[in-house]
Amino acid sequence: MLVCTVLVLLMQAGFTCLESGLVRAKNSINVAVKNVVDFCVSGLGFWAIGFGLMFGASQSGLIGASEFAMVGQAGSSDVLPWTMVFFFFQLAFCSTSTTVVSGAVAERMNFRGYIITAAILSTLIYPVFGHWAWGGLLFGESAGWLEKLGFIDFAGSTVVHSVGGWIALAAIIVMGPRIGRFGKDGRPIEAHDMPIATLGMFLLWIGWFGFNGGSTLALNASVPFILVHTMLAAAAGGFAVVMVTWWRNGLPPVDQTINGVLAGLVAITANCHLVNTPSAILIGAIGGIVSYIASGVLEAHKIDDAVDAVPVHLAAGVWGTLAVAIFGDQAQFLDGHTRLEQFGVQLLGVSVAGVFAFGAGFVVLKIVNRFLPLRVSEEAERMGLNVAEHGASSSLLDVLGAMEAQAKRSDFSRPVHVEPFTEAGEIAVRYNQVLEKFNHEVMERERTAGELRDARDAAELANSTKSQFLANMSHELRTPLNAIIGFSELMNGELFGPMGNERYKEYVDDIHKSSNHLLSLINDILDLSKVEADRYELYEEELEVDRIVESCSRMIHHRAADAGVSLHVEVVEGLPMLFADKRAMRQIILNLVSNAVKFTPRGGRVELAPFLEPDRRLAFRVSDTGVGIAKEDIPLALEPFRQINLDSTVYAAEGTGLGLPLTRALARLHGASLVIESEPRQGTTITVRMPYTRTVEDNTMLATA
Repeated sequence: MLVCTVLVLLMQAGFTCLESGLVRAKNSINVAVKNVVDFCVSGLGFWAIGFGLMFGASQSGLIGASEFAMVGQAGSSDVLPWTMVFFFFQLAFCSTSTTVVSGAVAERMNFRGYIITAAILSTLIYPVFGHWAWGGLLFGESAGWLEKLGFIDFAGSTVVHSVGGWIALAAIIVMGPRIGRFGKDGRPIEAHDMPIATLGMFLLWIGWFGFNGGSTLALNASVPFILVHTMLAAAAGGFAVVMVTWWRNGLPPVDQTINGVLAGLVAITANCHLVNTPSAILIGAIGGIVSYIASGVLEAHKIDDAVDAVPVHLAAGVWGTLAVAIFGDQAQFLDGHTRLEQFGVQLLGVSVAGVFAFGAGFVVLKIVNRFLPLRVSEEAERMGLNVAEHGASSSLLDVLGAMEAQAKRSDFSRPVHVEPFTEAGEIAVRYNQVLEKFNHEVMERERTAGELRDARDAAELANSTKSQFLANMSHELRTPLNAIIGFSELMNGELFGPMGNERYKEYVDDIHKSSNHLLSLINDILDLSKVEADRYELYEEELEVDRIVESCSRMIHHRAADAGVSLHVEVVEGLPMLFADKRAMRQIILNLVSNAVKFTPRGGRVELAPFLEPDRRLAFRVSDTGVGIAKEDIPLALEPFRQINLDSTVYAAEGTGLGLPLTRALARLHGASLVIESEPRQGTTITVRMPYTRTVEDNTMLATA
């Protein structure tokens, strides 16, 4: 029995590995320390109070009243060696029940709160229910009231595991879920070290042989069967969960597989001495599935169990206890109970355990939480309980903390510390390499950006200087040109008498036409320079589209006729008014139509059509049957002072290449778009689309531009 006790104590190491592996790294040390402390608290509390309440002389089958704080000494007859061995064995059971809680409440219960919870469980709740079910084990007679009714729980599916699970459930309900587990952005929280958790499962599996095998309290013929049933039930529980999760999800999660094994162990604990081998396998398999279903139920109700302790120990424990009546050897039921009668007793036992353990645990923890909060602060939870509760850290946490600090400061200029010969150190080395590359790229980008800024500033300065120069020069040229135009008009009109020779009149007419053409070019240059210098002012008003188009048509009609080009204007009736600058809109239309006429061979056709688009935007379309423009040349046509020399017979026309650039600039001032569609030798279509906010409906503008 001493060997079995040591095996049961090994389960404490298993719980430590399992629970610390299933939580996040920032809480792993806290979970491990809580396992140490609950063993200390439960050990002292069970010796002082719990053992006497559980196995002392019974008071009406409710509590024990002796064997408190036993004082034993080698060679003394005050306490029998058997009693000390029995105490040692039951102490391991008490610590197991207490440890169940530590996993469920991990990552949020503070250290003080956990000590209080462990003390309540090990000194009051566990011993009292234990007396009801096992009170006669020490003195060899039925003492607890459930025990007298024939309640069977061989090694503690309910007494140890369900009681711990009920208190764990009460604790996690009182405290609530971890930050980020549920809600709008909720997500499953991943384990940080699944191999360690798996090692913990195997340690528990091995320790369970002492748990179940030692509960015979003697090495007899039933022990081999109990050990085999324990082994097979665990295997069946794990395999059943693998199959179910594989079928449902397409892959078997490691944590669910581990829990399936443990649930199989919990389920067989109550009945391993009464069932045959096939029944043990079935009980273990069902136990694993019950645990898996219970885990889903908790998640659906947003109850956060960090390691699924409640599904494994509570749900599987309830199933295993009820399975006694379903699969157990009826000949060993007390007082010749039928299976139905025994099921009623078993159901009563698990119900009483739930009402007492959960009810008492919930009430006590709720009261304690009111005066001494059980949960850590939000800041501590986000920081991690390793640091917040113990000031402890690890190389991995240090690296993660350094990364997080850099992210918050947006300062990646310094490398993180490298702890040599550790996995965290390798991560730090790789991270520093990324930082070095990142900082190099940032410096290169900043250098390139600086060069681009300098180039942009230089270009803007040159452009501004050019625009200012053109504006000044245009102003200086317009004054003498206006004089030339005025005097040539006087001479051409022979206001002061005839010029005599007819050739003089022809020369004066050429001077007048050339001066007007030059003035038109200078006006275009001046307008473009104003736009580029952001000095062009729009004088906006409500315009009748048909009148603007009609006036432009009259102005360009004679020129089209002289060029042998047919000009067609199509105006749809009922067009709404346009809120725009009258002079600019006239110049846009004239430039587009003039260009179309200029680059359309004799006999060609030019069309001007204003229209309203489905989205209530006014648009102007100018189409021609001219020589067209290649797609790659369209950007060149929109550059100032650029002319395309594709066909000398057509493109050698007069002009400076300012028509389209100025038109686009004026359109953009209105928030309009200019789209060119053209193919060589097939003509060109240019569409100017005004924003819908410039459409005036029923004399009310939709929105101010």
